[in-house]
Amino acid sequence: MSPSRPGPSGGGPGAPGASGDPRAPDAGGYGAPRRFWRALDRRRPPGVATLDRSWRSPLRGPWLTAVHGSVLLVALPLVIVTGLLDYAAYGPRFGQAFPHDVGWLRLPVFDWPTRPAWLFRVTQGLHVTLGIVLIPVVLGKLWSVIPKLFDWPPARSLAQVLERLTLLLLVGGILFQTATGLLNIQYAYLFGFDFYTAHYFGGWVFLGAFVAHVVLKLPRLGTALRSRPFGAELRTPVAGTRPEPPDPDDLVAARPAPATVSRRGAVGLVGGATLLLAALTVGQTLDGPLRRTALLLPRGRDNGPGPNGFPVNRTVAAAGVRPEETGPGWRLTLRAGGRTVTLDRPALLAMAQHTAALPIACVEGWSTRQTWTGVRLRDLAALVGVDSLAAARVSSLEKAGLFRTAVLAPNQVLDPDSLLALRVNGVDLSPDHGFPARVIVPALPGVHCTKWVSDIDFQGRADG
Repeated sequence: MSPSRPGPSGGGPGAPGASGDPRAPDAGGYGAPRRFWRALDRRRPPGVATLDRSWRSPLRGPWLTAVHGSVLLVALPLVIVTGLLDYAAYGPRFGQAFPHDVGWLRLPVFDWPTRPAWLFRVTQGLHVTLGIVLIPVVLGKLWSVIPKLFDWPPARSLAQVLERLTLLLLVGGILFQTATGLLNIQYAYLFGFDFYTAHYFGGWVFLGAFVAHVVLKLPRLGTALRSRPFGAELRTPVAGTRPEPPDPDDLVAARPAPATVSRRGAVGLVGGATLLLAALTVGQTLDGPLRRTALLLPRGRDNGPGPNGFPVNRTVAAAGVRPEETGPGWRLTLRAGGRTVTLDRPALLAMAQHTAALPIACVEGWSTRQTWTGVRLRDLAALVGVDSLAAARVSSLEKAGLFRTAVLAPNQVLDPDSLLALRVNGVDLSPDHGFPARVIVPALPGVHCTKWVSDIDFQGRADG
């Protein structure tokens, strides 16, 4: 055993504390109640000793754990913050973010901005892309500390119980959030519960555990990183790879085997896997050549030819919108107070047309920038005579689904690039992209850019 690791009884016959005096120093590092922890140590479950001897990699230790941890320390806050921002983008004050009722975990109320127009594209793209590319780093960090998850006794003091609890929530939280997130972006709802609710509350549990873990372990991380020069460690070949000295957390193997991989190789393996996932993922949030490398796109890379050849999240067939509903008999109904205006598509095309190049971004992480043409939403609000706009409720011909209606905030309706789009890239919208008319608003989540629009109810502040 390493000098810092107690034997099964927590100390030999001559060790301090072996007399049974609870006030004496304890060689096993036990805190109060010491007798309880020592009794646990004496009653080791079958196989614990064998398992403890099986962790023999000489690479495990504070330095490699700290390298992985420092990457996660920088990247995970970005994943957390972008996730919370994306929740805010759905408009929780209008009751259209999921889950609706979050109690005291609700975010401050504010209108999601329309500028910069690429805001949601960046926040959602970062959230999904980082969640995917960090998987090798998470697995590398778990590999480096996995022996600690099987320690016996599981704790040696009440303070360590709290530390282990935060570790359990941290490990369980990141595995749960990653696994369910991956299934969600691939539309594989195998888990039998509402993804949005579980992901939101699971995110808060993980955030609490993450903050607690950082507070507890940040000093150790700094000490471990300073213990071995990064550049020198990455130049060390397999033949020169040696175990680290015994550490207070017992990360170093008690009986290390000869090295078969250097720490340079271990870091390179994790880094290479991270870069590979980035290459397979990042193209889904970018237009251009990198989109051809986005093999992990949930809807694939073949979106058809022509100006309408960009990703579709929900097709017209999946939405159950029939051809006769979008044919010549289609009408758009505008309402404000007691006033109603009905327009057909030729009437909309006869109005002043505005063209804007805007991105559309989906919760699954893909996004694309296209050129949209149509009538400004603020012109439609003026046409129906709305004063002092409070909100606009947009309804689709789609009969069911979580997002068949969307409520737009005043800043989203009044933005000069917010459109009821009739055409895209110089041609009519295809049925899958929302023909005869769809909403497109800068920085708005794609599911709220309602397709197959049938009604827009402009609500004034006096109505509100």
